[in-house]
Amino acid sequence: MSEVDVAIVGGGLSGLSLAWRLQQSAPQYSVVVLEASDRLGGNITTQAAEGFVWELGPNSFAPTPALLQLIAELGLQSELIRGDRHLPRYIYWRGHLYPLEPTRPLALATSNLLSPWGKVRAALGALGFVPPYLGSGDESVHSFFRRHLGQEVAERLVAPFVSGVYAGDPQQLSAAAAFRRIAQLEKLGSSLIAGALRLRRQQAPKPKPPTGVQMRPGELGSFKEGLAVLPRAIAQQLKAPIHLQTPVQEITPESKGGYLLRSGEQTWHARSVVLATPAYQTAELVAPFQPAIARVLATIPYPTVACVVLAYPPGLGRSVRPGFGVLIPRGQGIRTLGTIWSSCLFPQRTPAGWQVFTSFIGGATDPDLASLSEETIVQQVQQDLSRLLDLPAAKARLLGMKVWRRAIPQYIVGYPEQWQQVTHALSQTPGLFLCSNYAEGVALGDRVEHGNRTAAAVAAYLSGGQP
Repeated sequence: MSEVDVAIVGGGLSGLSLAWRLQQSAPQYSVVVLEASDRLGGNITTQAAEGFVWELGPNSFAPTPALLQLIAELGLQSELIRGDRHLPRYIYWRGHLYPLEPTRPLALATSNLLSPWGKVRAALGALGFVPPYLGSGDESVHSFFRRHLGQEVAERLVAPFVSGVYAGDPQQLSAAAAFRRIAQLEKLGSSLIAGALRLRRQQAPKPKPPTGVQMRPGELGSFKEGLAVLPRAIAQQLKAPIHLQTPVQEITPESKGGYLLRSGEQTWHARSVVLATPAYQTAELVAPFQPAIARVLATIPYPTVACVVLAYPPGLGRSVRPGFGVLIPRGQGIRTLGTIWSSCLFPQRTPAGWQVFTSFIGGATDPDLASLSEETIVQQVQQDLSRLLDLPAAKARLLGMKVWRRAIPQYIVGYPEQWQQVTHALSQTPGLFLCSNYAEGVALGDRVEHGNRTAAAVAAYLSGGQP
């Protein structure tokens, strides 16, 4: 039996960020990382061949102070690449592509994506002419944005964004959980604009990022060799032992304090345990001693999503207009949720002249996708790209595809109240911590920030203070 201060179950970005922060801020504590699969990084899945670099999971990151600090600490400044922040995001609506530029939000006023009344309704809502929420309990994403900005914004802008980020259904997702920062604005002011201004006055200035990792607003980042560079760099510089292919089958609280973890014939005694695993796996591990947590986590849905990466050769006689990508609202005759124009976003990772498109299909609004073969899914994406961008399906080269059977956790309506039950149960279970993307955000920056906060709570617990 091995004795450790902290056992981290799960070697995705959450668990690795947590282990790294403990090494930096509390090196006196011994740590072990236990990962069930044969690789680190969780859903981060970078592949490369013949001059192409592509992703089958997360594709880029928005900068956050914690994430940029981590990149600097790992010495990855020279590996960092930045996408063009001026690349428009397109919305496909009724047969047309409508560009939206993140650096020019007021350009929506001149776009034909919204009708004249749709623009007026959005402006009135932003200024504070918002009907009160008359429902009881949690409010859905669709209801929240329809109430604030009108039906057209909810249907043509918010719904495709939800598909792109969560592969979710805005009628089912909780606004307070999935858009917690925006939902908080209503509580701060009479309108989203007033709330944003008040929040800006209340917030402390963001710390300046270290030299070499600065990013401008609207830029998205990655690395020359893909996002897998980040978990690989943490693992290479982490002093704590990492055990791959080590699924934890049982966790047992001990009467004298701490926990006993078992994986096959291996056992560890840990003063504290952090579960950086998906909700359904966490539920199985804690059910014997904390059924209240297990009941909540077992209900969190994870829809099936497929990622398909297609490359088109030079010399087709046509070129897709520059852009970050396109999102497709439901009901437009296109099954694909959205497509990133990877060769525009990070051209240095594509051979000259080639065009690469990373598409996502499935999600909460398309459960039937789970029953399709991989070949059928690829053919569907090819057909959708032919219709969207006039790309010849016969010329497409499949770089890679991945069907994520349980892809992204869904923060469904009622989640905030359910999470309160989890946090209450955790307060009754000393030394147990949860750190995964079913809590506090699915973006890479969210995962690093959550890892940092959990590391501080673990260190406080081990030192005798309150987590």
